[in-house]
Parts: sequence; structure tokens; C-alpha cells
Amino acid sequence: MAKTNPQETPLGRRISIIVPAYNEEAELPGTLESIHSAAAGVGCDYEIVLVDDGSTDATPSIGEQLGARVISINRRQIAAARNAGAWAASGDLFVFIDADTRITADHVIGVISALDSDYVGGGSRLRVDKKIPRWGRILFAALTTVYFALQLGAGAFLFTTRANFFAVGGFDENYFAGEEILFTFGLKKLGRFKILSEPAITSGRKLRLYSGAEIFRCGFALLCGGRRAVMSRHKLAMWYGGERERHSG
Repeated sequence: MAKTNPQETPLGRRISIIVPAYNEEAELPGTLESIHSAAAGVGCDYEIVLVDDGSTDATPSIGEQLGARVISINRRQIAAARNAGAWAASGDLFVFIDADTRITADHVIGVISALDSDYVGGGSRLRVDKKIPRWGRILFAALTTVYFALQLGAGAFLFTTRANFFAVGGFDENYFAGEEILFTFGLKKLGRFKILSEPAITSGRKLRLYSGAEIFRCGFALLCGGRRAVMSRHKLAMWYGGERERHSG
């Protein structure tokens, strides 16, 4: 279990940090260590709920070794994994972080400050780790500029309160991708949505593992397929194929 210090918890509330994971033994240690460091830097009461969704590697054992409470499902769906984590969580505040994403104390402070200022939830800007191809840098910069200008939350880092999560019904399990956008829309119906200026660091592995042509074909297929294209894994191999880099630095 994560270390806690209730006497120093901002606002007297507990933060549940929910991490969905599938075969993330390479990235997970860095993610969990960053969460512990970030929460300890703020002195807050927290827990890490790692949702192992059918991993065949050391993901669950790494989670246990690094202080996470591990729950297991076998859905192979990111929305279902996040929802399972929320149902198991004991905190008043929920933060959803992907297993390949790093945060700092500034993110924890930002979450608490936003929710204490009557925002209903939010996310953060993103920056990719390591080196990525030049075309990848251009694509990532263009897409994220538009995405965050629209005040949309990215799945790598999202936050809200327990009450607001259940008020919007959690993540829509009819969708295998894009569920974070629908979740954002749901929260915006309740009130103001905050995008933190401090970027979380997320893996740029898709931009290293796949060529520009492959990413373009995948994006084009999703655009042509519309909503139905993200309601099954059929055209989502880039997300659900399970391809991973061998080493994480």
C-alpha cells in the first residue's frame, strides 16, 4: 500500500491514483515511482490502484512490489479498466494516469487547486519522452495544440472527484478509444473543466514503433469509420495490439 500522511493531506481528502495497465513491465516502474515522488512532495494521503487488464508479463508483480493495490480484470478495454479502478478506489479525488506517463508534485498540486476552485475536473498538457522522429514531433505538436485548445482531456492524465465521476457514469464502455473525450463532455455538463499548464510526460513509443504511413492509414480508417470504428478493437491494433519497446530509460 502507498504511504499516507493524513495529517498533512490537503483539504483533508484522499487521492486515488488509478493506473490501467496491460503488459507494461518496462514503463510501469518509472510511472509508479513518479507518482510516489509527486504525492510525497505534496504530503498528501493517497493510494495507487493498478488495474491489470490481462497482462502476461510482470506488470502485476511490479505493481505490488512498488506499493500499488493491484486489481485484475480481463476485458482488454481501457474504459473498463479505468472504471474498475474507480469502483475499487477509496479516495475522494480520482486521478487517472496511463501506465507510461510520469507526473510531478506540480500535477498533484494542480489537481487539488483546481478541484478546490470549483472545477469539476480536468487534465494536463502532454509532452513525449525521449527522441521521436521529426515528422512525429510536428504531428504531435499540431494535434495537441488543437486538442488542448478545445479544452479536451487526454486519457494519459485526467482528474475529477468521486462524486463527479459517478455523476457522469464513468467512462463509456461502448467505446475502445475516444472514451476520454466523451468523459470530458460529461464533466463539462457539470461545470468548468481545467487543463493544467504543466505537461505530463508520456511515452512517445507509438511514434517510434510505427511509421508515419501506418499512423496516417490508421487515422484515416478511424475518420472514415466514424463512431463505429472505435466501438470495437477491429481497427485499433495501434492501441490494443500490445506492441512494446524492449527497453525503457
